[in-house]
Amino acid sequence: MSTSDPAHGEPPETHGAPEPPGAGRPGHTHRLITDVPGNAAAAGFAHAVVPAAGRTVYLAGQTALNPDGGLEGEDIVAQLDRAAGNLLRALAAAGGEPHHLVSLQLFVTDVEAYRARLRDLGGVWRAHFGRHYPAMGLFGVARLFDEDALVELMGVAVVPPAEP
Repeated sequence: MSTSDPAHGEPPETHGAPEPPGAGRPGHTHRLITDVPGNAAAAGFAHAVVPAAGRTVYLAGQTALNPDGGLEGEDIVAQLDRAAGNLLRALAAAGGEPHHLVSLQLFVTDVEAYRARLRDLGGVWRAHFGRHYPAMGLFGVARLFDEDALVELMGVAVVPPAEP
């Protein structure tokens, strides 16, 4: 697979989250590709992610359920906050951290409500994920399994191999 720009013979621009403490091990940093010739500029996502070596973790869909099974949050911002926390707790249980995410899908029941609250949602995103933007997709859906849920997150992460 080549990521070079055939017209210029140079690789496309990439960016990633600042390298976290302890991330100096070889193969630990994923390569996020955000500038692809012929595509619109990526803003808040990566067009592609080339994962570092590691263990793949598939994260189940997470809504705003609290530990008692009740849904938290009356609006999409509050629900995204809880759902993101749930996703990251599941990732942590598998030995991962937010910057290990390589793919994330957001399912929302109201795309217009999501767009209307982008600034607030961006603050929630940065509180949980910093400025790490994996390959992402936003999907408008008729409804989610949890009837009152407004948002659900599902992701894939690649965590570094455990040290011997």
